[in-house]
Amino acid sequence: MKKKNAILLLITSLVVSLLAACGTGDSAAGNGKEKKVLVMGTSADFPPFETRDTNGEIVGFDIDLAKYIANELGYELEIKDMSFDGLIGALQTKRVDFVASGMSATEKRKESVDFSVEYHRSGEMFVTLKDSEIKSIEDMDGKKLGVQLGTIQEEGANKIAEKMDLEVKTLNKVPDLIQELKSKRVDAVYLDKTVAEGYIKELDLAGFNDPNDSTPGMAIAFPKGSEIAESFSKVIKEMQENGELDKLEKEWLETE
Repeated sequence: MKKKNAILLLITSLVVSLLAACGTGDSAAGNGKEKKVLVMGTSADFPPFETRDTNGEIVGFDIDLAKYIANELGYELEIKDMSFDGLIGALQTKRVDFVASGMSATEKRKESVDFSVEYHRSGEMFVTLKDSEIKSIEDMDGKKLGVQLGTIQEEGANKIAEKMDLEVKTLNKVPDLIQELKSKRVDAVYLDKTVAEGYIKELDLAGFNDPNDSTPGMAIAFPKGSEIAESFSKVIKEMQENGELDKLEKEWLETE
């Protein structure tokens, strides 16, 4: 998986303090010469969409996507790393202006937040150890499945558990789920397909696609009524047309 050095964010402590006091970037626009700052929420445990590099910087597809959009709209970014299951709450309480974190634009989530147009769709996949006898969903009967808390995979796993004897184990971070798998404390892990393929390749694991996958694509999330959601969608559509989105996908999401 390709990696990229993160661009150092040159945001003065004064601007950050002002944003924290005022709330979101939408309301902190101001009329000064300094660029306006938007606070982005993400969960940096989801490579290649968002993760930390060897220097501790948050990098990934979503990060570069957000930086491109922010630059096009004349904003600077402040990135806040938090647990995935806390991102919707952060939007609702306006602790962040938007979320870019591999989040699928489900109908349930649309009740709580607004979304941009979709920018990517991966599908879902089950990850197993290489010598595992689990080759299909039917083989999960009587097994333990690991999922990330607050994700569409958690919802999907619970639906599967209604039809068979399946124990669902939830954790906050994807790397912790993979460690549970390697330690044989879960029999499989249910992940976004792009993320799953990365772990399978890097750690010599195995896996199979979810044949019942029907989840929506990923989109950027905003508080209800956000003034910037439409502008973000416009830039995403432009990126789809001018090839910039394809460039990011080739850089971060395509495996050799």
